[in-house]
Amino acid sequence: MQDWAAPILASALFAFLAPGLVFQMPGNESPLGFMNMKTSLISMFLHTVLYGLFLILLLVILDIHLYA
Repeated sequence: MQDWAAPILASALFAFLAPGLVFQMPGNESPLGFMNMKTSLISMFLHTVLYGLFLILLLVILDIHLYA
């Protein structure tokens, strides 16, 4: 049996946390922008940090597994 939690969670978080796709922190005109499809270096850095923290939370701290 293989554990599929890591690739599924990583792919879902990567898609959801892409800057400008669903939300952007910090936004261009406001602290939080929604669906503007624009990005900046600061926004990419912040989303990268959030991506890493969420992966650590879900895979290391909560120890989520999905066997198939």
